[in-house]
Amino acid sequence: MEHAGAAPGKHDPAPPRRTPCLPLLLVLGAALPLSVVCGAAIGASGIGAGDVLRYLGAGLTGGTIAPADVPSYTIVWELRLPRAVLAAVVGAGLSVVGVAVQAMVRNALADPFVLGISSGAAVGANAVLLFGTLGALGVWALSTAAFASALLAMALVYAIARTAHGLTPLRLVLTGTALHYGFSAVTTFMVFAAERGESARSAMMWLLGSLGGATWAAVPIAAGAVLAALLHLTLSAGRLNALAMGDETAAALGVDAGRLRRELFLVTAAATGAIVAVSGAIGFVGLMVPHAVRMLVGADHRRVLAVAPLAGAVLLVWVDILSRIALAPAELPVGVLTAVIGVPCFVLLMRRRGSAIGGR
Repeated sequence: MEHAGAAPGKHDPAPPRRTPCLPLLLVLGAALPLSVVCGAAIGASGIGAGDVLRYLGAGLTGGTIAPADVPSYTIVWELRLPRAVLAAVVGAGLSVVGVAVQAMVRNALADPFVLGISSGAAVGANAVLLFGTLGALGVWALSTAAFASALLAMALVYAIARTAHGLTPLRLVLTGTALHYGFSAVTTFMVFAAERGESARSAMMWLLGSLGGATWAAVPIAAGAVLAALLHLTLSAGRLNALAMGDETAAALGVDAGRLRRELFLVTAAATGAIVAVSGAIGFVGLMVPHAVRMLVGADHRRVLAVAPLAGAVLLVWVDILSRIALAPAELPVGVLTAVIGVPCFVLLMRRRGSAIGGR
């Protein structure tokens, strides 16, 4: 016979412990600039850490550099540093977009590429790399073509997925997945149709994700798109929480699920297009980082959107460093390493979480 004072449900599993958000933000906030400096310092050219710091100081303060140091300064300031900064921007952007996509389709296994936008961008990028399309635009040809084809892919996905009742998660996922395979088939055909050589290799590197072409000019474009998306999503965090609980619950809370889903579709598609245009198709970051962050801080989008960009930025900076030194002087595609690192990490996270995929 049970005692009257026995607590009900005492054998139920305890709720998962959450990591305090503020200490995590402080740690990541300190790790990010340190990681960027490491990204500028680590490389195959053998420039010492002291020299790297001196070059960075000169570049930031307008100091002078001795003529003998100009080649090393150029490597650090014009090649490595913009690449590290762009890696941080892209990592943050993919994580932010991943949070939005998973809320939009109510599936923790979704990522920024489930909408087919990245594979659509690849069509335009490969047209430039393989056939010289938009050659008159010079260095802007690749980014312009990738972003334009991403927007066209977005319009096509929206036109097909939309019904009289608006956008539904299932139709978005099915339409995006189907068009992803279609766009991938087009890019594969383009690679086979083009002449073999360096252009085909460049196309494959871009398809697998690469930050090798990073320049200072590309940073403001990607950063502006990421910041705009992050600001909009942060202001919509309460509505995202409602949407994650289902359309009926969202409606009961005064949130128009159809309208919010359209907003999220436009924001994520535009941000993904801008990111893919400067980095290629880097996968798994937008899937793994939001899921891991939710397991740490909970499902509240205010907390997730605060932590995920920093976590994604730090992660991709170090993955890019590894891509440069793993087979130096050759370079691995960043997307290959994100998959190699991400798959076992994601499996471990899933096993720790049990069967509650993306659960609260």
